[in-house]
Amino acid sequence: MVEITEDMHRAIRYTRHHAREYGIDPERIGVTGGSAGGHLSLMLATRGGAGPNDASDPVDRESSAVQAVAVFYPITDLLNLGKSTENLGDGGPPKSFVKEFGPQSTNLAIWKVVGRERSPMYFVNSNMPPILIYHGDADTLVPLDQSERFQTKSHELHRTVELVVHPGGKHGWLSMVWDIRRFADWFDKYLQSRSGLGA
Repeated sequence: MVEITEDMHRAIRYTRHHAREYGIDPERIGVTGGSAGGHLSLMLATRGGAGPNDASDPVDRESSAVQAVAVFYPITDLLNLGKSTENLGDGGPPKSFVKEFGPQSTNLAIWKVVGRERSPMYFVNSNMPPILIYHGDADTLVPLDQSERFQTKSHELHRTVELVVHPGGKHGWLSMVWDIRRFADWFDKYLQSRSGLGA
């Protein structure tokens, strides 16, 4: 999980560094994903930012911040899994993904640090980009509560987080292909014009 997060930031920095070659605006980058991909997208939304000025590789000096996000049913708080079927009730990591968090993830003292570092919930901030979340209210893997609490905390800081609840939706639903069109509209709205990035 640590390597994935680092690779994700590196990918945005690489894309921004080569923006002219790719024919894109380096200040208008959006990300999307579902489930684990949604989680990683929110990690960028909450923790993306400037790289160290003294990095030897110029790519690493670039920012990994993104300007818009649209995701499906993301995990936002690994320390509070709620009614998830992944919750063993012991305060530890998701039961099917223990190894992904490192060899000491079953040590609860270590897990409290690792889990927090990988939870977008604890890094909601006043510089976050506009975020669109689609989440089913029948999802037992990643309960709707994960997105609801993330939205509430974001609104406390006057950030734009729109949550669309899919009635009866589990961890995926057949009509998602149509919902993706709404994602495109979201990116058009917030990436074509830099105005409106506030609350």
